[in-house]
Amino acid sequence: QVQLVESGGGSVQAGGSLKLSCAASGYTYSTYSTGWFRQVPGKEREGVAVIGSGGSPRYADSVKGRFTISQDDAKRTLYLQMNSLKPEDTAMYYCASSAGYVSWWSWLLSHAYKYWGQGTQVTVSS
Repeated sequence: QVQLVESGGGSVQAGGSLKLSCAASGYTYSTYSTGWFRQVPGKEREGVAVIGSGGSPRYADSVKGRFTISQDDAKRTLYLQMNSLKPEDTAMYYCASSAGYVSWWSWLLSHAYKYWGQGTQVTVSS
């Protein structure tokens, strides 16, 4: 049974920082693509940052230079360090993992991922 459990969300003022964590169990997540997505009501879920099976990261243009994705294989945990947060970063953030190989072109597309966490809310006030 694959499980992804996010934590670390909260409320912060613009310019602040948060670090999200995603604890994985039930599979060897480091062999697949894993990443962070976010969604606001009424909009599609969008890719934020992903680590491909080869270990390389990819970021959405909107978060480049502000967010950093990393993983700790020993702890089976995925992280998202979010700095210089903006009100437009407000969303429910989800951890996701693919069930197999995902092409680079699909890394930031939600349909390429099979396993999802329950989400953690991030709210950035101006």
